[in-house]
Amino acid sequence: MSHLVIKTPAAESAPMVAWPEERLVKECLDGNEAAWCALIDRYKNLIFSVPIKYRFSREEAADVFQMVCLELLSELANIRDPKALPKWILMVTAHKCYHLKNHDKRHREKNAGFAETLEIALPPDAQDIVRHGENEQQIRESISSLPPRCQSLIRMLFFEEPPRPYVEVAQGLGLARGSVGLIRQRCLDRLRRKLDEMNMK
Repeated sequence: MSHLVIKTPAAESAPMVAWPEERLVKECLDGNEAAWCALIDRYKNLIFSVPIKYRFSREEAADVFQMVCLELLSELANIRDPKALPKWILMVTAHKCYHLKNHDKRHREKNAGFAETLEIALPPDAQDIVRHGENEQQIRESISSLPPRCQSLIRMLFFEEPPRPYVEVAQGLGLARGSVGLIRQRCLDRLRRKLDEMNMK
């Protein structure tokens, strides 16, 4: 299938990625192209995480990403609560993955209101994927709210494969070798507090 190409002008979209959903959605609906780019940039990892869990190929995952982006473009104005956008995106993505995986064309969406019944239509294993995706998105958003040094340190130690040794982390961030462990703990404490704040909302 042809792929929708969404260009992300980094200089314009980067600050917007940290905006609250309400503000970002409003800017998108007002026709702000940079806001659309920022919205896609914020949730691209969330979208791709679902087809990856379904063991889709890279090409299949890209197809799902394009379909979800198109659905988001057409349905954004109908989403009543912008704070529910991550859950909506997860449900739409899981729904498309489930039906693509099972080749069940009879149940593919045929009208604009299909998203309202997604949670009912999804089987237990797909609902588990949605729940895991929500947790992962919370972690991503919490990390993105940390100071840049903490973001870099956490990604180096926990998101790179294999994890970087402390010597490389210290060199990469311009830190003393012996300070990495202490800063790591402080960053993780900040991350835990952010996650606790999100769970209390």
